[in-house]
Amino acid sequence: MDLLKHYKNSYLSYFLMYFFFFFSLAFFSGFLSVYLMDQGFSASQVSFVVSCSFILSVIVQPFIGKLNDVYESKYVNGVLLLIAGLLGIVFMFLKNIYLIALVYSLVLSITNGTNPIIERMAVLSRFKYGSIRVWTTIGYAIATIISGYIYKNIGSFSLYVFFAIGEFLCVIGLLGTQSILPPVEKTNEKISMSSVFKIKHIPYYLIIVCLFYGITNVHHLYLPAMLKQSGLPINNVSNVIFVSTLSEVPVTLLSRFYMNRFSNKQLLMSVFILLCIQFFTFSFLSSLIIQIMIVFLTKTVATMAFVMINLRIISTIVDNARQNTALSLVSACKSFASIVFQMLAGYLIDFTGYQMFYFVLFICSVIGMVLVFFFKVPTNKDLKVFH
Repeated sequence: MDLLKHYKNSYLSYFLMYFFFFFSLAFFSGFLSVYLMDQGFSASQVSFVVSCSFILSVIVQPFIGKLNDVYESKYVNGVLLLIAGLLGIVFMFLKNIYLIALVYSLVLSITNGTNPIIERMAVLSRFKYGSIRVWTTIGYAIATIISGYIYKNIGSFSLYVFFAIGEFLCVIGLLGTQSILPPVEKTNEKISMSSVFKIKHIPYYLIIVCLFYGITNVHHLYLPAMLKQSGLPINNVSNVIFVSTLSEVPVTLLSRFYMNRFSNKQLLMSVFILLCIQFFTFSFLSSLIIQIMIVFLTKTVATMAFVMINLRIISTIVDNARQNTALSLVSACKSFASIVFQMLAGYLIDFTGYQMFYFVLFICSVIGMVLVFFFKVPTNKDLKVFH
């Protein structure tokens, strides 16, 4: 009993939750494009599988967000992650593209639905944000390097055994966490997606969210396949992803020095500038060395920064009682945008190749910069989200 008491709200519980949540995610979806293409499926079929997952996510994520605003988050998410782990075991036995799409969709809709809630728990813990959130980066990076090795030497199916084990360990960590916020007072006003959507600045912000996640999700999905097609062995592909993932570490650890200092608009603009640099390089520069260097310097920096920026913007413009619902709405929009971009990306790669694919992403990044320029998002200087 003493051990259990010390474990509650301990650093160990947060380590287990964050490390193994992203450890599992890397095993399940990090090499999906390579896994399916090695089984003879085309890029458009890969996009079909991923698009199906986002379609289901749009339906499921708002429901998960509402459950987390009504019931204890750690119990809701714990049950969901255990279900996802079991489905991961089922996934490795599937050969039919439609069954693959169904089970992958169920797992990803659960993962995408719980992800924003778990991200917020880093902000609401008694520990410094960077000191615990950094384990997500390390977990994903370690899983990436391990998955590349076992994919080649043990077999692709073993990826999903590691996924299930990781989900179980994540739940053990999740059950030991505790929020620093007092319980939210009950309100007679109904918490719903429509009420959150009516909040000022939310509709415009969701357009920016859709664009950002639409282009970054297809980029992350096809980057390993693009590097492999360029002549990089699969082991080296995993090494590249591993090193690029580690670039999140300083971004996370130093978050308190810049996230509370710059305005929301300045932070949003910075991530779209990084995207423009990435996609310009992949579109116009054919040197594999230069492309790998850009991956190291920018790939995960932009997406990690956006995770924190999103938490800050939602904390600024949405009241505490609706923030889980608002985060799930953002996540649902992320899934909706990914459906559209995945459908286009697969056919674009099949018929025009990766260079034109990345040129389109570059144009979309420029459009994102224009949208941010005209976005009149407020910044609450007294709100110190990251400590």
